[in-house]
Amino acid sequence: MSSKAVLWTGIGLCTAGAVGLVVGGLLDVDAADPWASVAGGAAGLVGLALTLYVLVMPSSSAPAASMSSVTAGGERSVAAGGSIGSAATGNGTAAATPPAMPGPPPAPGGTVTASGERSVSAGGDIGSVSTGDA
Repeated sequence: MSSKAVLWTGIGLCTAGAVGLVVGGLLDVDAADPWASVAGGAAGLVGLALTLYVLVMPSSSAPAASMSSVTAGGERSVAAGGSIGSAATGNGTAAATPPAMPGPPPAPGGTVTASGERSVSAGGDIGSVSTGDA
C-alpha cells in the first residue's frame, strides 16, 4: 500500500466519521454519545496503526540509492559529485572566494566527468573557477 493510499484512507475515515457524527447528532443526541465514543476510539487505533505502518514500510517515493560516477581524467582536471565552491588549476593562480552557494546539495547518483586538460565539472553548482595561468 502506497503512502498516498494510506493518506486517502485516513481522509476517507475522517470524513465518514464526521458525517456520521453530524447525522447522529441531528437525529438523536442521546444515541450519538456512545457512538461518538466508539468511533473516537476506533479512529485513534486506526490512526495509530496507519502511522506505524507508514513509519515501518520502506519508502517507495524516496529515490533509491544509486551509484555515482565521478571521474577527473585530464591533466589538472577537477570533478566533484556535489558543488564546487572554488577551483584553480592554472600556474600561479589562487582560488577566489566563492559566492554563496544557492539551494540544497544535489541528489546522489549520475555521472560527472572532467576529461579535458584543466577541465572542471560538478554535479551541483560551481562558485568560482580559474583554469588559466597567472
